[in-house]
Amino acid sequence: MVSWAWLGRAPYAEVLGLQERLRDGLIRGDDCETLLLVEHPKVITLGRNANPANVLASPQTLEQADIPVLRVSRGGDVTFHGPGQLIGYPVFRLPSGVRAHVVAMGMAIVAVLAELGISALWRDSHPGVWLGGEKICAVGVHVRRGVAIHGFALNVTVDLHGYSAIVPCGLREFGVTSIAKVLGSAPSMDEMAARTARAFERAFGIELRSRSRLQIANGNL
Repeated sequence: MVSWAWLGRAPYAEVLGLQERLRDGLIRGDDCETLLLVEHPKVITLGRNANPANVLASPQTLEQADIPVLRVSRGGDVTFHGPGQLIGYPVFRLPSGVRAHVVAMGMAIVAVLAELGISALWRDSHPGVWLGGEKICAVGVHVRRGVAIHGFALNVTVDLHGYSAIVPCGLREFGVTSIAKVLGSAPSMDEMAARTARAFERAFGIELRSRSRLQIANGNL
């Protein structure tokens, strides 16, 4: 059995600490695998090999806008997170390797979008979920002792102007989009979290058990 929880809106650093704790517990054998679903206040993160030049806004502009910039352990370049973006952090073992894990995440998101009438594709050449030349879901993970953290960021109703502060994923020739931009509206974040949990069950061949934010924080998995 694998746990999942919708955490609502929570600071990036707080949820990163929770991922690390869950991974340590999973490695020790104390915790089960867990899918965390969350949205973050505005933040820019740089993956471990990111080019800092892909942050276009000045430090002063970002400080005035209250947008922190964090260097993190995931793969990939620079990305933007903000309210209206569904973030998924599967703290999972990787029995079939990193690529299989990342592709399964991507295919789960493709399935969620298909339910909404959006025809999207996973792209190996530029990992993520795409609608033509626009990315709707970014991915990036970090693996230690066979257990992954970090995950995906799906644009639901997020303000896409936030991406003007960066070169998303370091890809200057491509754009970004969202469910709301494509459809004119989008389901609530609660509904999107539930849809995504069900899609993960199918994509990973697992059964998910719902847990509350408080149960996850208290280690009651």
